[in-house]
Amino acid sequence: MKKHNFYAGPSILSEYTIKNTAAAVENFAGTGLSLMEVSHRSREFVAVMDEARALVRELLDVPESHDVIFLGGGASLQFCMVPYNILNKKAAYLDSGTWASKAIKEAKIFGEVEVVASSKDRNYSYIPKHYTISPEAEYFHITTNNTIFGTELHHLPDVPVPLVSDMSSDIFARPVDVSRFDVIYAGAQKNLAPSGVAVVIVRRDALGRVERPIPSMLDYRIHVNSGSMYNTPPVVPVYAALQTLKWYKELGGIAVIRQKNIEKATILYDEIDRNRLFTGTAAVEDRSLMNVCFVMNEEYRTLESSFNEYASARGIVGIKGHRSVGGFRASIYNAMPKSSVETLVEAMKSFEQTV
Repeated sequence: MKKHNFYAGPSILSEYTIKNTAAAVENFAGTGLSLMEVSHRSREFVAVMDEARALVRELLDVPESHDVIFLGGGASLQFCMVPYNILNKKAAYLDSGTWASKAIKEAKIFGEVEVVASSKDRNYSYIPKHYTISPEAEYFHITTNNTIFGTELHHLPDVPVPLVSDMSSDIFARPVDVSRFDVIYAGAQKNLAPSGVAVVIVRRDALGRVERPIPSMLDYRIHVNSGSMYNTPPVVPVYAALQTLKWYKELGGIAVIRQKNIEKATILYDEIDRNRLFTGTAAVEDRSLMNVCFVMNEEYRTLESSFNEYASARGIVGIKGHRSVGGFRASIYNAMPKSSVETLVEAMKSFEQTV
């Protein structure tokens, strides 16, 4: 039976990425060695790292003012690396979900943090709006997509200071004006590669301004100057990331991917709004194109387990909602084919007929 993978992360990867990475695990670049055992200093792997960074630049139109690096540790490590490197006195943060809250906690270790707005009052079901940013803030941190709660910032805020963003669950899902950011970071396990690596885009002149000493492994400048090779990188996730980036280019780039994502999300949200059994949990204007969260309407809440089993019998996996929201969460990242979304919608329709 074909599986339709809606897990939130680690999540679905393209067949292109899986096939090519699996081949390299057996024989990498004709070396006769597995990708898992080859030296990261070999010319073959250095070429992988260089091409991966170059493709990030090309796909996101990264300006020359910024550097691209791949780092171990995932996005959670960036919660502290960002303020360690660029927070000298004061920063502003938007509290739009669990991961934003964790980033705020880490930043408070390094300086004053102004939480300009929060949607915690309604269980992060909307994106806060109508806030002001102090011009004294050295940056404003946003989380562009909230994986757990299914909300997304569809437009960048107009603020008087540089932006910093956690884009873990929507990077490469839409065009972005990188020039407006001091730092963009993203864990790989949603739209790029297996877990274990993060991609970071950092403005060069934002570095070197803090007064504190920074340990080498946490210093962006060290990683920039070494071409992401200061220490042994996670070679398999980086190689897989390169395959995904190649696939994105073959698809036609980020603008094309954006349109595909809108189409998939529209199909699913339309069914949620039509179906008498289900209701969305996020504010309509803030609904995520990546993570679609919904629950059973109150009178049918006892049927949630039954629908999970019904969907599972049709090869649909990973739709159980996060415990913070409950119900269901369908993560429809870039690699998710429209046919899988349509399979989920058909299951929702046919289950409705049984009630």
